[in-house]
Amino acid sequence: MAIHLQQALAVGQYLVRQRLRGRKRFPLVLMLEPLFRCNLACSGCGKIQHPKEILKQHLSPDECFAAVEECGAPVVSIPGGEPLLHPQIDEIVTGLVQRRKFIYLCTNGILLEKSLHKFEPSPYLTFSIHLDGLKELHDHCVDRQGVFDIAISAIRAAKACGFRVTTNTTVFDGTDPKEIQALFDFLSDVGVDGMMVSPGYSYEWAPDQEHFLQREHTKALFREILAPFKAGEKNWDFNHNPLFLDFLTGEKEYACTPWGSPSYSVLGWQKPCYLMNEGHYSTFKQLIEETDWENYGHQSGNPKCADCMVHCGYEPTAAMDALQPQNMGRALTSLFS
Repeated sequence: MAIHLQQALAVGQYLVRQRLRGRKRFPLVLMLEPLFRCNLACSGCGKIQHPKEILKQHLSPDECFAAVEECGAPVVSIPGGEPLLHPQIDEIVTGLVQRRKFIYLCTNGILLEKSLHKFEPSPYLTFSIHLDGLKELHDHCVDRQGVFDIAISAIRAAKACGFRVTTNTTVFDGTDPKEIQALFDFLSDVGVDGMMVSPGYSYEWAPDQEHFLQREHTKALFREILAPFKAGEKNWDFNHNPLFLDFLTGEKEYACTPWGSPSYSVLGWQKPCYLMNEGHYSTFKQLIEETDWENYGHQSGNPKCADCMVHCGYEPTAAMDALQPQNMGRALTSLFS
């Protein structure tokens, strides 16, 4: 079982409450970016392209807590930048654990092993390690030799200390499906608690705009990558709703729910989603009520959204679909398998 049972039950209860209250737009995962600064310069990332004066800033713990309370999502993902560069990241994590939020601290792993003493194992805390392939491919993606080995050492150290550890893999155009399958095999042997996978999407500020996937290519590539898993030949643990994996392979067709994963940073509430640069609101209420949501998502016809199949837009849709009677059995089976 990849998704922690306690988290799955809490999220399920949250979704049911929103439905009973008749809410059409509500958050599931808050993307909390306490800083944009990073110790890597990955070609597919647009966050580190901000001006230097922005890269020097970071959210205070109180600002983070206020955003979490304002948003109300049960899950908080902490990307960046590299969140372990934040001087008060331990205080932020501790405060969120006390608020019983399920936290995914997203890191490239470089600073993780030497930072473990700052944290305590908890069912509310998961370290999510960015790995885009085995050693050669991953080091190429992050443009630095040796990062893969450092990350794997950090994973093993964190597991030895009792922490929950998952991985996050972005698949780009030109990726060999067998390379990703080999990565999943390797990470399963290492003993990670789950794996996340998502197609690369064109950040407007990313230096490399040539290797992001188009929609039909995405489906074909993920059908090939996940074929052994779908056939029951591999028992990989994915930290995903299985319906989202069906979406990636083209077995499901979903509308985007960008409000399901709102993003908050030193600039405010990003509109309309984590991946697009169309300005910021000062409050979460403004984001929900003043955004023209009909102008976004694949079905809107917006060319910026045409090829996007990223989890932050579509996994919330899959989560709601899991509440349908015909899907509940499969969703529950995935939790106990």
